[in-house]
Amino acid sequence: MTNLEEIKTEIQYFVNENTKKTNSEKASAVFLNREVVEKVRNFHKSFPEYKVTPLHSLDTLSKQFGVRHIWVKDESYRFGLNAFKVLGGSYAVGKFLAKRLNADISELSFEKLRSEEIKEKLGDITFVTATDGNHGRGIAWAANQLGQKSVVYLPKGSSEIRLNNIRKEGAEASITDLNYDDTVRLASQRAKENGWILVQDTAWDGYEEIPAWIMQGYFTIIDEVLEQTTETVKDRPTHVFLQAGVGSFAGSVLGYLVEKFGDERPITVIVEPDKADCLYQSMKIGDGNPHAVTGSLNTIMAGLACGEPSKTSWGILKDYAGVFVSCPEYVASRGMRILANPLGCDPQIVSGESGAAVGIGLVSLIAENRMLNDMKNTLKLNQDSKILIINTEGDTDPVHYRKVVWDGAYPFL
Repeated sequence: MTNLEEIKTEIQYFVNENTKKTNSEKASAVFLNREVVEKVRNFHKSFPEYKVTPLHSLDTLSKQFGVRHIWVKDESYRFGLNAFKVLGGSYAVGKFLAKRLNADISELSFEKLRSEEIKEKLGDITFVTATDGNHGRGIAWAANQLGQKSVVYLPKGSSEIRLNNIRKEGAEASITDLNYDDTVRLASQRAKENGWILVQDTAWDGYEEIPAWIMQGYFTIIDEVLEQTTETVKDRPTHVFLQAGVGSFAGSVLGYLVEKFGDERPITVIVEPDKADCLYQSMKIGDGNPHAVTGSLNTIMAGLACGEPSKTSWGILKDYAGVFVSCPEYVASRGMRILANPLGCDPQIVSGESGAAVGIGLVSLIAENRMLNDMKNTLKLNQDSKILIINTEGDTDPVHYRKVVWDGAYPFL
């Protein structure tokens, strides 16, 4: 044990009793089915840039933490964009264009969509979105690849590096003086005023189709994972730790697992920053409805700095996720340093604040801090546990990454 073992933490968790309800009482995940998975995978495979991203096995770290396996799926390699978000954004754009062409997306490869023939049929389209960085960069990339335009708004306090990376993909992009949720409202308003197409990964009443497509686009990640675990260790995870902002990514992965494994699915842990923990707070309120948290949402986990749950993913998370956890900043920063400084022959993983870091940081503290033994027992984390964590971003803000990993920003002690 380290000197962490007796230090009280500010980590809070909520055990979800909704999982005990009968299936007829739970939300349906029918739009997250195998037929859709195949269409998503085939669409992404049609990209010239497509490659299966690595699934790292952290064998030495697993022994250190007293579990059987820790896998990290590394989305920092996705399409050269250093993050996973392009999967959802590109699929949603593809689905929108297919609908406008009165075709099924299975008939339209990415190459065909960017052909001159299709461009002439579609005319000029402008896609607009609000983003903390990664989603907007993915939309900008997809629009640019298809010869279309994009406009991207970022919330107050966003990284200039992330802004410039979005502009490099051809978007008109700017940082607002609003928090994330108000920036989403601004993007929606501008879409209505200008006839643009809003591609947002959060859903509300009257805006549900495109967010559902985005969630479907994330299937590629977990579908690849299960192929990789079957190929390598002929095993599958017992636990999945999923970081959440509005909940679209987490709801997508969980929905896939529900459809594939039903009650035999892994224990799913939803992890949020305590400064933007809308899912955790909604579960604590306990009336079955999503609730917003307000304020600046000023967390280092910029990709998770969202105050309002997405309607499309809420039902799945509310009924099927096992535990919701609210974490202070040092959980993510500790995870970043652990991944950057591997033990033994484990691979080095570059993970941004909103990537695998928050999940790894949480697992490390559960393993090494006796004050979290109740959570450890609740999650049934032991020597037989096989943990999957998804690194949704690399060092998308390299300056801040170095402040954490090199200079020790946001320490636990």
